[in-house]
Amino acid sequence: MRIEDKQLQDRYYQALIARDASYLGSFYVGVKTTSIFCIATCRARKPRRENVEFFDTLKSAMDNGYRPCKVCRPAENACQAPAEIARAIEEVRANPKQKVGDARLRQMGIAPEKIRRWFNKHYGMTFQAFQRMYRINNAMTELKQGRSATDSAFDSGYDSLSGFGYTFKKYTGKAPSELTTSPLLIDRFTTPLGPMFACASEQGLCLLEFVDRRMLETEFEDLQRRLKTCILAGENTFIRQAKAQLAEYFAGERQTFDIALHTPGTEFQNRVWQALQQIDYGDTASYQQQAEKLGNPKAVRAVATANGMNRLAIIIPCHRVIGKDGKLVGYAGGLERKRWLLTHEAKVAGKVFTLEF
Repeated sequence: MRIEDKQLQDRYYQALIARDASYLGSFYVGVKTTSIFCIATCRARKPRRENVEFFDTLKSAMDNGYRPCKVCRPAENACQAPAEIARAIEEVRANPKQKVGDARLRQMGIAPEKIRRWFNKHYGMTFQAFQRMYRINNAMTELKQGRSATDSAFDSGYDSLSGFGYTFKKYTGKAPSELTTSPLLIDRFTTPLGPMFACASEQGLCLLEFVDRRMLETEFEDLQRRLKTCILAGENTFIRQAKAQLAEYFAGERQTFDIALHTPGTEFQNRVWQALQQIDYGDTASYQQQAEKLGNPKAVRAVATANGMNRLAIIIPCHRVIGKDGKLVGYAGGLERKRWLLTHEAKVAGKVFTLEF
């Protein structure tokens, strides 16, 4: 539907000017003079304030006569990767031991240049590096199952054992003979609020964050240090469960999650994270209330700090914690996402919240 709230319109317009990625999926802006609509991060020349109107969904923008912008491609970039990108990724996953080169991509009708640009922008790595991570992950699995490094190396497409060993150590920090722990697997997927990373160990999901989250690199380093392993591109059962259950959550079809979680941290942090999971869907709590729930009313600041170190967005619902005065405060994914999540949950739960910034 068309967004009529003037203050919200002004905030969205400022987000459009700033190309603020934390607003991805929160709104779509229709440009009256061109009849096109865009997402928050569009690189096109910015329209004047009086020439735009805002919508809460892609469908509502199209229903009001707007067509997708050819620059930001809202139908592709707000919610999902372009079709040819998805096909290239699926080809890698289906054939982890084979290199998908430019010739193979062209054979599939995919421009290699587009793949390279998209991976550099959205994954922060090249398409070839993404493939190498999958091949090394596959090799690590085989080595743990007792296969020799020589057999795994040549079967994975390497011309020499030394080349395999060099690449293996580059991505894992260890030689094949030093392998003791399995890597953490990480995969990128899209949501109505922008792309997210899901990372999991063999025990459970250990990270779920929006890709533009500040301090994300610090979280990766902390996980690798605590679990004494590396992070490689790939997916496992827990990541697939996270994708499926998040899709149901955003569709309003799921209110609780039943994925196994792996949350390395201090005893106090884990107590805080467990308390967060006790806040019911559609409800909110203050930091003060959370501290009281833990039996220490004076630990408000410590609770807030531990809350901010939660690595599992949405599933461990730190977005449900608000200020004592009822205002939205402190969300690593951005306050607009926090507002969207709380409004979404309230609507599904049949409740009404008055939320303030």
